[in-house]
Amino acid sequence: MLVHLSIRDIVLIDRLDLAFEEGLTVLTGETGAGKSILLDAFALALGGRGDGALVRHGQAQGQVTASFEVAPEHPARRAADEFCDPGDGQIILRRVQYADGRTRAFVNDRPVSVQTLRGIGVHLVEIHGQHDDRALTDPASHRAILDALGGLEAQADEVAGAYGAYQRLKRALADHAARVEAARNEADFLRHAAEELAQLAPEPGEEEQLAARRQVMMQSEKVARELREAYESVAGNTSPLPVLASTVRRLERRADQAPALIEPSVKALDEAINALEIAGNVLEQALRDAEYDPRELEQTEERLFAIRAAARKFNVLADDLAALREKFEADLAALDAGEERLASLAAELAQAEAAYLAAAGSLSAARRAAGEKLDAAVNGELPPLKLERARFITRVDTDENARTAEGFDRVEFWVQTNPGTKPGAMMKVASGGELSRFMLALKVVLADRGSAPTLVFDEIDTGVGGAVADAIGHRLARLSRGVQVIAVTHAPQVAARALTHLLIAKQAVGDRSANGEERVATRVAPLAHDERQEEIARMLAGATITSEARAAAVRLLKGA
Repeated sequence: MLVHLSIRDIVLIDRLDLAFEEGLTVLTGETGAGKSILLDAFALALGGRGDGALVRHGQAQGQVTASFEVAPEHPARRAADEFCDPGDGQIILRRVQYADGRTRAFVNDRPVSVQTLRGIGVHLVEIHGQHDDRALTDPASHRAILDALGGLEAQADEVAGAYGAYQRLKRALADHAARVEAARNEADFLRHAAEELAQLAPEPGEEEQLAARRQVMMQSEKVARELREAYESVAGNTSPLPVLASTVRRLERRADQAPALIEPSVKALDEAINALEIAGNVLEQALRDAEYDPRELEQTEERLFAIRAAARKFNVLADDLAALREKFEADLAALDAGEERLASLAAELAQAEAAYLAAAGSLSAARRAAGEKLDAAVNGELPPLKLERARFITRVDTDENARTAEGFDRVEFWVQTNPGTKPGAMMKVASGGELSRFMLALKVVLADRGSAPTLVFDEIDTGVGGAVADAIGHRLARLSRGVQVIAVTHAPQVAARALTHLLIAKQAVGDRSANGEERVATRVAPLAHDERQEEIARMLAGATITSEARAAAVRLLKGA
């Protein structure tokens, strides 16, 4: 509920701080005292349209702060949860309006967008009046209101779930059908490509191995020639081995004559001969290794060039050809399986559609029954509100082709203000005073169905008096047992039923404007019992309060 409202520099209000209590609170005062300004300022704090003209003349900015106490489980608390401290049930909405038209919004002193402020405010307060553009007058909310009245939330959730399943399968079928169609268009290419790669059977890393082997074979002929020349020099016809061996034998025959000279020389020559023999063996092995079959080179080149050609054709790396072959084969397999899956998805979609239509059809029937119940209840409230010739109609239009998560019903509240006239949408057919009373009848019927914690009625009693005004006051009092009700009224019968009575008036503030005119400001004050009697007497009698009016005021208060 609203616990405090603070207004600074908004039109005629320079400084105003109001505390609010539970139950029914009324605001009364002379015409032009500032009741509309007060409500405009309150609406600004709830995310209403800003306007630089709202700022009090001569000030750079105005400000409105509304503080609410909200239960943790209330939708308003959930909407504002990220801005609230744990365990703190207070929500403070603040709006700063600048004279140049700019505005800033805050929730618990944290800056937010105006849309966020409005989204929270709609859960906290409903404003009903002759120019109402919120709450029950919005057709978008009528379906949810009807579901709440009929206790159809569980059914509505079932429909939403069935719709979600239906839409998911619908998207899955469309996506799968697109894939299957694309695969069909590429089927010939896939088969040809898969067969070609299957015959080629490329392996990862094969290109690098073939290129290396080809390089070796291409260089082998040049290398072999050099190796052969080296071998001839070491172990062939031009080898020095025979000469060295003969020299060693001659020196050995002279060894006895000069052993100190011969033996070291023979040893050195033996080592040289052994080294040459080893070199010859190595060169001989190298020559054998350098030998290759020209047909092998041809085969290696053919394989290498085939792999590279395939890589260019399919625009992939040679090492990725094997994976590409697997993909093509998998796509072909998926095409065959996809046809079966397509039929399976179509069957599942048909089942999901049937389940949605059944659930939505059942919900539609329940809505019609709830609509009849709502019509009877609201129409029962109309005669005491001087709408005995009017009729409230819950219109439920069903179109199975207009499928949504909420079903296929369009719900809108219609009224017929007089017999023989054409019924129509409540906002278009009802006059300002009639609309306010229709709203009151609706709120009385829906009082226990998730109402906002604070309801504001702006001059709902305009144009009525006597028994009708008393009926309005009685219903406002009934409403206030479950929610906080704030009513701007000109009816003494309504004011008499309030638990809290606030008087709004203009007062001089003691200074003058630049042209010498005396400045005035709007003031609001709570009235004690005696003061209430005098104000209600004024509302009964007008400018001159008579003793009869005071006596009538006493009777009204006692009766209330």
